[in-house]
Amino acid sequence: MIIDCHGHYTTSPRALEDYRQAQIVGLKDPAYKPARAKLAVTDAQIRDSVEGAQLKLQRERGTDLTIFSPRAAGMAHHVGTAEVSLYWSEACNDMIHRVCTLYPKNFVGVCQLPQSPGVPPSTCIGELERCVTELGFVGCNLNPDPSGGYWTDPPLTDRWWYPLYEKMVALAVPAMVHVSSSRNPCFHYTGAHYINGDTTAFMQFLTSDLFKDFPTLKFIIPHGGGAVPFHWGRYRGLALDLKRPPLPELLLGNVFFDTCVYHQAGIDLLTKVIPIDNILFASEMVGAVRGIDPETGQYFDDTKRYIDAVPFLGPADRKKIYEDNARKVFPRLGRKLAA
Repeated sequence: MIIDCHGHYTTSPRALEDYRQAQIVGLKDPAYKPARAKLAVTDAQIRDSVEGAQLKLQRERGTDLTIFSPRAAGMAHHVGTAEVSLYWSEACNDMIHRVCTLYPKNFVGVCQLPQSPGVPPSTCIGELERCVTELGFVGCNLNPDPSGGYWTDPPLTDRWWYPLYEKMVALAVPAMVHVSSSRNPCFHYTGAHYINGDTTAFMQFLTSDLFKDFPTLKFIIPHGGGAVPFHWGRYRGLALDLKRPPLPELLLGNVFFDTCVYHQAGIDLLTKVIPIDNILFASEMVGAVRGIDPETGQYFDDTKRYIDAVPFLGPADRKKIYEDNARKVFPRLGRKLAA
């Protein structure tokens, strides 16, 4: 089985975006009172939204199952209040649940959390619990910077986040550390802010004892880990300078990397530098880069092609990347597949 651990519902029916736009327009009115979504979306509309996109690409590229979450840039936690974020997250998560219900062999849900700048992450526990216990989701996306590029909340290793981590551990779900859109003009959202977020999260983990407090807590850092694999020597050296344990001992029981890296040399480097046990297959489709590489004639985000072409990976290595590691990092996924 080939499990893609990082897919987004970037093709959702128009009604979802219309609801979001109504929220944004409403926020301009001081008398605005947020309301939960009442979306008139048919099963046929949902089928149309994925049949020509995610499902089509699954079939063409030979993948089996996508761990599926709302559009990352669309989370936009900086927009509005915590109540607005909650209602928006509920609407997005309910739409993911409908996709997974229609296509249970193709999609498994991961939820968007109703984060808001300056609001304790503990307020997200209710929606996390609903998605896991009622909707059957297997993980969550955690935004380390709800401000949208200004980093106003404490680092991921601060006790500010601990109530949420306690619930994640109790539910046996990991988080993908994933920023959202950027309102800082210095940082393009997919080209800079995403990679900044990935790299920043890793350095925060390196400088903390978070995993002494939560030895079973698990995070996936997407987009190949940002700058981390390319600068692995820098981080090993920093750990030594800071009198930290070696990186495998300090982090690699809890921190994992996906393969959303869109060229062969990048995947070659990732699989050379990062232990195979810490790499999960992913493509992000349909995501940040949708075009065809003129140098290869293939889609940039067809990452299975790159994994298959790494010359030093054996069958056992590929099986770990494609399937075994996802089952390990997402315990509820393993149980769901075994059912």
